[in-house]
Amino acid sequence: MPGVGMADALNVAMSGRTDRPALLFVHGFGCGQAMWRHVAPAFEADHRVVLLDLPGSADADPSTYDPVRHASLQGYADDVLRVLDELALDDVTVVGHSVSSMIGVLAHIAAPAVVTRLVLVSPSARYLDDGDYRGGFGPADIDDLLEMMNRNHLGWQTPLSGMVAGAGHDEARLELDDTFCRTHPEIAAQFAAVTFRSDNRADLEQVDAPTLVLQVRDDAIAPMSAGQFVSEHVAGARLVVLETRGHAPHLSDPLDVVAAIGEFLSVPAPT
Repeated sequence: MPGVGMADALNVAMSGRTDRPALLFVHGFGCGQAMWRHVAPAFEADHRVVLLDLPGSADADPSTYDPVRHASLQGYADDVLRVLDELALDDVTVVGHSVSSMIGVLAHIAAPAVVTRLVLVSPSARYLDDGDYRGGFGPADIDDLLEMMNRNHLGWQTPLSGMVAGAGHDEARLELDDTFCRTHPEIAAQFAAVTFRSDNRADLEQVDAPTLVLQVRDDAIAPMSAGQFVSEHVAGARLVVLETRGHAPHLSDPLDVVAAIGEFLSVPAPT
């Protein structure tokens, strides 16, 4: 990307007040910044609102995706920090959905003076079950999903979008199905493997930032046990349970998400 900054390449959009602390909204697997359209505008009166598309997703420059750098979530976290550096932003609250919750965690650990608060929406530090830990998936579940993605480039989106949206959220399911279909098959397959096989449980102990965990009561992707684990292993984290279904509450129940984030941000950070 000669001559093109990372912020431009990742389709960064900014709104709100430039004299106020920044909120960076980061979307989950297979999605894009448009997924935050029901939530982000609610914070423009009191914050600088920043949105982006992760490498390989939505309207990001295709050249931003590097299969070597993005073979781990740290590569995405490094990209987020590069964007914040280009924009000269610090004291940033990162609002991350799903896998981007852990991208936010890694960005905070690498640059705690830059990423100073975390909002983790439907997070999971590990999707695979492991001993007494319940992430929600067995190894065969993940193997079957990844095999289906590699074998049938146009067949995995509908079942996955149904799981993410949750029963009764048909509008969200159709939108997710469309965004999944827009993702390049090889990138989607690698990002899915990185997402579902990552283990960020040990990273949680390193978080030293006010943290909100937003957990949906009935989530087929990140069950209650996953959200509770995150909240219990991040010192001082606040857990808010949303009494709804699905893995994308910012699409299905945005008013509840806005209310929870707004209440969290209203509490002054410890000095």
